[in-house]
Amino acid sequence: MTSVDELIYDWNQMDGTPEIRGLMFDDETLRDGLQSPSARDPDLGQKIELLHLMDSLGIQTADLGLPGAGGRPREDILALAKEIADQGLSIQANVACRTVVQDIEPVVELSQRSGIPIEVCAFIGSSSIRQYAEGWELEDILGHTRKALSFARDHDLPVMYVTEDTSRAHPDTIRALYSLAIELGARRICVCDTVGHSTPAGVRGVVGYVKKLVDELGADVGIDWHGHQDRGLGVANSLAAIEAGATRIHGTALGVGERTGNTAMDQLLVNCKLLGYIDNDLTRLPEYVSKAAEYIEIPFPANYPVLGDDAFETGTGVHAAAVIKAMKKGDAGLADLVYSGVPASMVGREQQIGVGPMSGKSNVLFCLERLGLDASDENVDKVLAKAKISKSLMTDEDIRATVASA
Repeated sequence: MTSVDELIYDWNQMDGTPEIRGLMFDDETLRDGLQSPSARDPDLGQKIELLHLMDSLGIQTADLGLPGAGGRPREDILALAKEIADQGLSIQANVACRTVVQDIEPVVELSQRSGIPIEVCAFIGSSSIRQYAEGWELEDILGHTRKALSFARDHDLPVMYVTEDTSRAHPDTIRALYSLAIELGARRICVCDTVGHSTPAGVRGVVGYVKKLVDELGADVGIDWHGHQDRGLGVANSLAAIEAGATRIHGTALGVGERTGNTAMDQLLVNCKLLGYIDNDLTRLPEYVSKAAEYIEIPFPANYPVLGDDAFETGTGVHAAAVIKAMKKGDAGLADLVYSGVPASMVGREQQIGVGPMSGKSNVLFCLERLGLDASDENVDKVLAKAKISKSLMTDEDIRATVASA
């Protein structure tokens, strides 16, 4: 029997697929994602549920919040960290802190009380435009970095050093900041496209530069990529970052985040699996995004890639006929890919056939059989006639009512 893979000539692989090992993901839905102007801060129980869903998807780390904010945000961080510890989750915790001691100091207590290590994501602006606006000099930034990271090191806190707006920073500034952070014991460094400035070419340039610097220093540190969606390039840029040497990629459910949002974690996971970079079980991905949309109260469009209601449904006659013919061959893999670039089964879904104004008889026959209705010529003609004057796909109730009509 011919395999589906043999039937697809994959131009995506023309330049060869890079060998990617140990790729990790950092989920920022519960911190950076909540900076969306439209976001609602979920209740603690909802955050815990989302944390478990992240864990089920094989996401390695989650940003639990901003401890420097104090109050309820800090209480939620502690509760989430304790949930990781008490439930033996595989996902690990990190938190966002300004590169100042007063923000990092609470993490010592949070780590002790939860009983797990909590990674400090110490962020500070790096681009010249940010420095000019803030009235900073490079020596000021280096001074803050030295003081804050020394404190973290002295208290055995793992650190990821985050340079905001790295994608618009001067190479000499990047070199100075990362070199100092590595000297002070940072285990990871994070390249940020904070305002969504980058194109894939720019990502390869800046991440490639940082990787070369790490190699020159002989440092055993991971490189993170944190992208935004302002130019609609979040996922594309993240894939470029992986190819350039980033080993952990940040994202949020449905790409929720400040302004137009962050890299969409769900789309990122799907693409990384299709490229063979990961082998995570993604069947709970629909639950992850639907719960995030519900709890954070963000839009979830029907045409959202892979996970929207329309992602695997077609009412177009020619398209549907191809899927139906594939189904009749008894080859589920063929039916899943003949008119789809993503196998629906990968995310726990299935191909759907609808009936609408662009449908043919094969659509109607399929739907009548699916609904257990008599697929007589008379019923097929009635449903098809109704579909041709409809302005959208017919619902199952519409089809039943049409068949039952005189």
